[in-house]
Amino acid sequence: MGLSEIKAKVAKAEKEHGRAAGSVTLIAVSKVQPNEKVEAVLDQGHRVFGENKVQEAQGKWPMFREKYDGIDLHLIGPLQSNKTRAAMELADSIHTLDRSKLAHAMARIAQEIGKCPDLFIQVNTGEEDQKAGVLPRDVDSFVAECRALDLPVKGLMCIPPVDEEASMHFALLRKFAERNGLDGLSMGMSADFEKAIAFGATHVRVGSAIFGERDYG
Repeated sequence: MGLSEIKAKVAKAEKEHGRAAGSVTLIAVSKVQPNEKVEAVLDQGHRVFGENKVQEAQGKWPMFREKYDGIDLHLIGPLQSNKTRAAMELADSIHTLDRSKLAHAMARIAQEIGKCPDLFIQVNTGEEDQKAGVLPRDVDSFVAECRALDLPVKGLMCIPPVDEEASMHFALLRKFAERNGLDGLSMGMSADFEKAIAFGATHVRVGSAIFGERDYG
């Protein structure tokens, strides 16, 4: 499909659902994509990218940042405790804050390095055993805990179960965000980002629809 088509679809969805033009941030998910594909998107002027793994991000983004101005890097994969410092030094936003231990580590490291990326709390809206994220019943208390640690929590993130209607999960995430006075909603991927925009997404995470299918070989 490509970047320009996805940008047009985002703009159309914003307009259809009464959202301000440009109010939705398109994160181009570049995980496992070869550098030349990423560079092609950078050359089209796009600057907001998402990576799943800290190690992979370290392998390409310092190099790209030397060549391109204004890169806004979002880490959107599960974060291991031992990679917290590297993630915080590299990323502008982290979308997968999901446990107390990680929150405390981030608060400590933020003091040491003098900065903290924008943070999104991942919510396991489908209560799936294999998925990371705070359970719905724990969202309010975890938001409060993170705020008490002075962490810059900007919003919530979810990945709906593949076999359920995504809309109900988007609606649930929005309800949690509104209840906690949070503006950011990181939700919606290649297959359902337009639906997510209808439910108030501020950040959509689109990979294969921009870059083509991933080659994990």
